[in-house]
Amino acid sequence: MVITRRSAMAAMAAAAQAWTLKGAQSAPQGPFQPNWESLTQYRCPEWFRDAKFGIWAHWGPQCVPMQGDWYARNMYMEGGRVYRFHVNTYGHPSKFGYKDIIPLWKAEKFDPERLMALYKAAGARYFVSMGVHHDNFDLWNSKHHRWNAVRMGPKRDIVGEWQKAARKQGLRFGVSEHLGASYTWFQVSHGSDKQGPLAGVPYDGADPQWQDLYHPPAKPGDNAWYSTDPEWAKQWLRRITDLIDQCQPDLLYTDGSLPFGEIGRSMLAHYYNSNMARLGGRLEAVYTLKDWRGRPGYGDYVEGIGVQDVERGGLAEIKPAPWQTDTSIGDWYYNQNWKAKDTGRMYRSAKWVIQTLADVVSKNGNMLLNVIQRPDGSLDAEVETLLGEISAWMRVNGEAIHATRPWSVYGEGQTRTAAGHFREDYAYSASDIRFTQSKDGKALYAIALGWPADGRLRIQSLRRSTDGGNQIGRVELLGFRGKIAYQQTEEALLVTLPGEPLSQIACVLKIAGEALKPPA
Repeated sequence: MVITRRSAMAAMAAAAQAWTLKGAQSAPQGPFQPNWESLTQYRCPEWFRDAKFGIWAHWGPQCVPMQGDWYARNMYMEGGRVYRFHVNTYGHPSKFGYKDIIPLWKAEKFDPERLMALYKAAGARYFVSMGVHHDNFDLWNSKHHRWNAVRMGPKRDIVGEWQKAARKQGLRFGVSEHLGASYTWFQVSHGSDKQGPLAGVPYDGADPQWQDLYHPPAKPGDNAWYSTDPEWAKQWLRRITDLIDQCQPDLLYTDGSLPFGEIGRSMLAHYYNSNMARLGGRLEAVYTLKDWRGRPGYGDYVEGIGVQDVERGGLAEIKPAPWQTDTSIGDWYYNQNWKAKDTGRMYRSAKWVIQTLADVVSKNGNMLLNVIQRPDGSLDAEVETLLGEISAWMRVNGEAIHATRPWSVYGEGQTRTAAGHFREDYAYSASDIRFTQSKDGKALYAIALGWPADGRLRIQSLRRSTDGGNQIGRVELLGFRGKIAYQQTEEALLVTLPGEPLSQIACVLKIAGEALKPPA
């Protein structure tokens, strides 16, 4: 299938009609159909390739206890740290369960307009709101689920308010859905203690009156990341389709591969078709999913149906297609106990963020960075300081990040990153160079991940070439008004920096010339 503007326009009228679920096999109207041949016709839009940096609000009721990610599950895991915290703070989960945490989330200091202005200043070009996490709590005015933020907790349309603030700042808007895994993830709430004075007393998730939050008991053997229950798949489709239709996101993130077989493909086709119908035949939607091939029960990944997402990790080389890493300045939810490897404190440093971003962008990736909010919706002072440091670096060097494309090689230096999830802590130095180039190819950027102690950068990829390449015409240091001395030898391009460091995070050379390419 080849999607042309003519074929898209012809399908628009049908695609714009309200699409309702008529069973698991229902196919949406429009150019995209729920099969791999059709979905692999997808092409990533230019806005995402240009954006490079997004900010994510991984925020919801699970932040209330300030004990980090997966609280709604871990509080039912007898003997664990979070279970012990919950029992000591709130009581036993047979009496005080996750349903009782939700009303404690008030979001009384949530100011999305102020936060969005900070995020834009920090260089974000898109923003992603949590839509629904594994805790099965919808953060929008859900049509199909009473457990939502408009009816409970803050009693505000969190996604809607984020969307309005993002659009006002001119940022692209996205939502994340983690619902697909919720059906099996939350089954621990149906259990009970195995020992102690309340052994055998069911947790509150076993009470039928709350099972629209905790889900009914799963069928025997249904315990993979994604359930095999077709009724749950249909429920997921109704909810996520409602999220798409109400919020009209530019980006949709799924926490896993594409779930639920044809039902998942129907959702994705509907997302793309509805986006095209709304935009007069242009496809500007981005769907990010994880490549979990080879892991049974984790859904389907077919290259080309969307954008590959790597959680807290990256790739080892340049990928021809755009991709994304999603990571965080700390734990996913507010966690008083979390310690960053680079700082030993609760939050990452600006140096870690920028250096990781440079590595990701050099390989044709984007970074989606979770900025952690307190339960009341505000930011810790340390987070505001971190955003200010990122903003300061971006004001000077952002042209080496935004609207760039990979060069012939991603970089050079001793530090090489491994591909895969949960691999993101590297000790970069000034000898580690990452390259990007402007879209028109007229400017090459060499991002040194530090400031050299001797004040000289050595770039081997730009050494003198015997085949007529690497004819350097100009070398600038972004943020420095004076001239930069450089010498090109057979070993390297040697650049002498100013005596006073401009930044200990990363410094950027802007290089112009002819036939710039690494010598063979």
